[in-house]
Amino acid sequence: MNKAEAEKRIEKLKTVINHHRYLYHVLDKQEISEDVLDSLKHELFSLEQKFPDLITPDSPTQRVAGKALEQFEKVRHSQPMLSIEDIFVEEELYDWENYLKKLIPQNVDPEYFCELKVDGFAVSLIYENGILKTGATRGDGKVGENVTQNLKTIPSIPIKLETGEGGPRPLSGRVEVRGEVYMEKKAFEAFKPFYSNPRNLAAGSIRQLDPNLVAGRPLKFLAYKLITDLGQKKHFEEHQILSALGFKTDLGKVCKNISQVLDFRKEIVEKREKFPFMIDGVVINVNDNFLFEKLGVAGKSPRGVRAFKFSSKKNVTKILDIKIQVGRTGAITPVAKLEPVQIEGVTITRATLHNEDEIKRLAVKIGDTVVVERAGDVIPAVKKVFTELRTGKEKSFVFPKKCPICETELERPAGEVIWRCLNRNCGARKIKSLYHFASRKAFNIDGLGPKIINQLSDNNLVSQPADFFALKEGDLVPLERFAEKSAKNLVLAIEARKKIGLAEFIYSLGIRNVGEETSRDLAEYFKTLEGLKKAPLADLDNIKNLGSVVSSSVFDWFHNKKNLEVIENLIKAGIRITETRSLQETETRSLRESLRESRGDGPLLSKNFVLTGVLEKMTREEAEKKIRSLGGKALDAVSRKTSYVVAGSEPGMVKINKAKELGVRIIDEKEFLDMIK
Repeated sequence: MNKAEAEKRIEKLKTVINHHRYLYHVLDKQEISEDVLDSLKHELFSLEQKFPDLITPDSPTQRVAGKALEQFEKVRHSQPMLSIEDIFVEEELYDWENYLKKLIPQNVDPEYFCELKVDGFAVSLIYENGILKTGATRGDGKVGENVTQNLKTIPSIPIKLETGEGGPRPLSGRVEVRGEVYMEKKAFEAFKPFYSNPRNLAAGSIRQLDPNLVAGRPLKFLAYKLITDLGQKKHFEEHQILSALGFKTDLGKVCKNISQVLDFRKEIVEKREKFPFMIDGVVINVNDNFLFEKLGVAGKSPRGVRAFKFSSKKNVTKILDIKIQVGRTGAITPVAKLEPVQIEGVTITRATLHNEDEIKRLAVKIGDTVVVERAGDVIPAVKKVFTELRTGKEKSFVFPKKCPICETELERPAGEVIWRCLNRNCGARKIKSLYHFASRKAFNIDGLGPKIINQLSDNNLVSQPADFFALKEGDLVPLERFAEKSAKNLVLAIEARKKIGLAEFIYSLGIRNVGEETSRDLAEYFKTLEGLKKAPLADLDNIKNLGSVVSSSVFDWFHNKKNLEVIENLIKAGIRITETRSLQETETRSLRESLRESRGDGPLLSKNFVLTGVLEKMTREEAEKKIRSLGGKALDAVSRKTSYVVAGSEPGMVKINKAKELGVRIIDEKEFLDMIK
């Protein structure tokens, strides 16, 4: 990006950031998450560092927050309440240290103090002769709001400071303390229907005009900084003094170098969920207070401190292109190619746009700045478009009418949102079917992942499932990434899977609408493959938990000559289907049955669930296992036999509409979690 482009981008970023900061800090409204706002601010800061002469006094990087509310008395801070600049990856941490070393004497290696970044609401407390006189919000960093009466209702904020052992002595003079008002996660559960997160609740509470309302909320206070000089030379000493004064504080850790900082952060990441309050990162201070002050301030943030934020499930990036993917059932999915971005510690370069309707709903264009979210084990998805950041160079995406692989006319079945390629010989459908066949829940062939299957297909070694079982070591050794040992190991792994349970075999066939649970039901009912192949539609309709859509899919699949040839070729290749359950299936069912016995057949006995969309607290697979362990069934399609449809974020509208049509109860993730507790 050249300077002219950067200048335009900076102006647009400033407009968007200022709009959302005003909503959040002044009107107590929120249209985008804090993670997303942080990403936008970080991009602005990075551009301004690259082009320093483009920094202007009105930039969000040069200010702290919104203006003070009119209802409260104004309080001018003795020292500005500055914000902390965020960093997101290790490289930025090392860049920051190199930057510091240019500003300090060459023979000085900075020591750091690391502490938790509690996700709360920053306030300042002023004590006169040991008595709390004024409590104020950050406001714009220079002028805040007087919220003393509200803060006095928080039990962890001392009304009186006393020091000394064996006979406390009241402090004389003025003492200023800063910290975070927060709410513990457990206490927040009761407020979830009304607030999106504990920080919003803390902020909204402290800015209430009625202290009685604040008193009814279980807020707490964590001190992190002592403004008044009480003899502290190091930042960690401030925490010790604050603790002695009667404040709850994070004792943190002194780190001699960046390597120790990273070790501390890793330790906190592992313990993160165990903390009673929300934390969104680690704050890293230059520990020596004299050196910290000498480093000064750049924009809105002291140079001697950074907040190393935890990886978020959301981030902001740009769409470079939109491509079409063809699935094993012919489903056509638009996928955005992205500027690489970090989400939860993983570099993301692609995100799904789901379908044509979703592209229209988002009004997304190639070149747009977007919010990308990654949840559970689902591919990242584009969630929001910042149309305000458009330059005019963005390009609209035209959804194709033909399959991009085989050029067959696409069709959109009635009642569905997905376009499909119905050509069974489409190369894309074939390769995805091979992936599915070798996957863990199907034949579970160790070492046979998508990259190897692509390589085998490109070299014309496999085109149908039976071809895997004809591979010899000599076929593999000439290929890149293969040596004699690896070739032998793969052949042995394939050979070891020639014996397979009926349920896994049915699943491996990739029949549309037939997942793991339905495969089990079919195997349990028919006992043999021959019985399933010859089953009339009426028999399939009679199977408990199978709806008419699934029954028709199964019937049609086994009455297609090409599909029967696939099975015949597998049998000829030496596949032996156990007419009882496989060892893996037997062990799984044995465990499930023992769990049911211990629970009196389980609280979900005779309950059938269909999951759709993304769950936040667990993956789809974990939810299905939980349902089965409690005696219920996790089905793949909605029918009259479905008890509940569990709808996560971005649910499939085909399942939702079918549930509404049949009168099946639709529940959200919270209700589902309450049900399986």
